[in-house]
Amino acid sequence: MTALAGDKRLWLGIGVSIALLALLFRSVDPAELIRAFRGIQGIWLVPAVVFTFLSYLMRAVRWKYLLSPLKQTSFPNLVSATLIGYMANNLLPARLGELVRAYVLGEQEGIGTGAVVATLVIDRLADGFTVLLLLVTAVFTLRLPPGSEAAQQGLVAGGYITLGLYLAVVVFLVLLRRNTMGTIRLLERLLRPFPGKIAEKVIPFLGAFIDGARITPHWRERLALVASSLVIWGFAVFPIHCVLKAFGLNFPIPVSLFIMVLLVFAVMVPASPGFVGTYHAACVYGLLALGVPRGMALSVAIVIHGINFFPVIVVGLACLWRENLSLSALSKKAVR
Repeated sequence: MTALAGDKRLWLGIGVSIALLALLFRSVDPAELIRAFRGIQGIWLVPAVVFTFLSYLMRAVRWKYLLSPLKQTSFPNLVSATLIGYMANNLLPARLGELVRAYVLGEQEGIGTGAVVATLVIDRLADGFTVLLLLVTAVFTLRLPPGSEAAQQGLVAGGYITLGLYLAVVVFLVLLRRNTMGTIRLLERLLRPFPGKIAEKVIPFLGAFIDGARITPHWRERLALVASSLVIWGFAVFPIHCVLKAFGLNFPIPVSLFIMVLLVFAVMVPASPGFVGTYHAACVYGLLALGVPRGMALSVAIVIHGINFFPVIVVGLACLWRENLSLSALSKKAVR
């Protein structure tokens, strides 16, 4: 963990989180915040937690299809590695939970970490394009109140930027697959200004990465990949909808879609482990655009974040204990 403590990105993220939290809490009356919490209908939080874990289970299902060209993996191992990875994402900086997730499954199933990471890149691409589809749905089905045009335009602009980033990754993967040596030589030239140790790690890693960057040739499994992606994000929308209901905010589903897309953009911004601050700000400003009072909006943001933060940490740590692993050891392996 010492190497992580000296990471400038970690401290930058912590600074961003502190600044955003200070901004959010400074502009809210504590009494208004307390009133919002007192009025919460706790029964709605139960299905919110259930749907959150169902989305993790569906992620394990989709991951099984992504790994099928490499190996028929054990579903319990997939679920365990997924929960450990998301727990680590909430406790470690720079989304190291993705590497932790890949390492844990690689050790359980005897697959090279590079190949597993490749499947997670495709996993994230599937997430990205599904979220873009949901973004289009939200833009065309949701009409923000007058005076919120800037928020809607910002959402559309964010969608274009995200689409550009994901298309760039797709182009790189296609080039890497079709012209492996040419792409590697180009990457070597791009890495020359950097220390030699970086190229020594990246270039060999790409060999294992290419082996894992394959999509199943079976059309039924490809359809299952598409269907599971839609189900994953459908389950991700319902916890937000349930929390809004818990606070007596009877918005239609497109509002929950809108908030979820904002949250997806928020976790791309540098922040402390667990996306503290950025996650809350995205939710608060999204709800403010819909006319929700500031204190109520911050209360909703705290609960939505808590549901995505604490339950998976508890279950992930239990899986870690069952696998006889330690988070400290996994984080060191992830940053190597």
